[in-house]
Amino acid sequence: MKISDLIEALGGTLVSGDAEQQVEGVYSVELAGAYELVFAEDAASAAKALASQAGVVVLRKAPATFPEDKCVVEADQPRLWFARAAKLLAPALPEASIHPSAVIGENVELGQGASVGPCAVIGAQASIGARTRIEAGAVIGEGVRIGDDCRIYPRAVLYPGTTLGNRVILHAGAVLGADGFGYVRDAATGAYTQFPQQGTVLIEDDVEIGANSTVDRGALQQTKIGRGTKMDNLVHVGHNCVIGEDVILVTGVGISGSCTVGNGAVLAGQVGVGDHAHIGPGVILGGQAGVLSGKTLTNEGLKPGTVLWGTPARPLKQVLRELAVVARLAKKGSGVKEA
Repeated sequence: MKISDLIEALGGTLVSGDAEQQVEGVYSVELAGAYELVFAEDAASAAKALASQAGVVVLRKAPATFPEDKCVVEADQPRLWFARAAKLLAPALPEASIHPSAVIGENVELGQGASVGPCAVIGAQASIGARTRIEAGAVIGEGVRIGDDCRIYPRAVLYPGTTLGNRVILHAGAVLGADGFGYVRDAATGAYTQFPQQGTVLIEDDVEIGANSTVDRGALQQTKIGRGTKMDNLVHVGHNCVIGEDVILVTGVGISGSCTVGNGAVLAGQVGVGDHAHIGPGVILGGQAGVLSGKTLTNEGLKPGTVLWGTPARPLKQVLRELAVVARLAKKGSGVKEA
């Protein structure tokens, strides 16, 4: 693809170099070659990028001097421009096909250009959208609805009652729609009986769910993952949860049943959320933070970007002050004098 085509698609300004320059892909500054693209977001990284072998450098503002033989593109958000360019430059996927070993049930709707890989199983009455790819060994349950341009990687499992929007990505081993962890205890005998788990799962457009992550079906209602949310590997979302739009859930996050997470929230690695908790829009929870059952966390009264940490989660600066006080008390109690 020519650099001029990328600029037409993504915006930006070519401040140096040939608009006809071909770009074959993106790479790191250290490894990029003459037909590859790199980015820089500050003066130090810009100097390194301009000194590299890369044919095209995307940065926020070109310095006063730079190599004349290199294509330099100015963009407001170089990292985002780079990421979007990478999608446009990605190699084309193999031609759509239905592998002879795939098992496809009765009355399945396959959209134009849909692809089904080796040993994949699609249950009766399921609907697969246009250009969606079901890869090797994936299992699509009876009546599941999948939108257009989705990609279901190997061994992902979608139970009946699951609906996916458009452009959803499920990585290998993801499981959607399994029973939630809900039981009723007999006070007389101590035995547990499962509470009905007969709800549904809705995954909205542009969601990405990482490898071996799980989203449980609702008990009597719906579990919902909002548009644009991104889940890392090994994340669990319990039954009846409502996760908002553009939420980030990092590896190891566990969200118990009947929780809500507001739009734009960020839950870092190993955050744990108790049942019936509510996390407000834009809340940022640092790694291993804990939200107790039934609690509500918001950004009310806090500066934008404040990180909440600890268990129970509270502003990071507050936690650090508390830890400093405890450390001083511990030293005082042990008889060790501070330096």
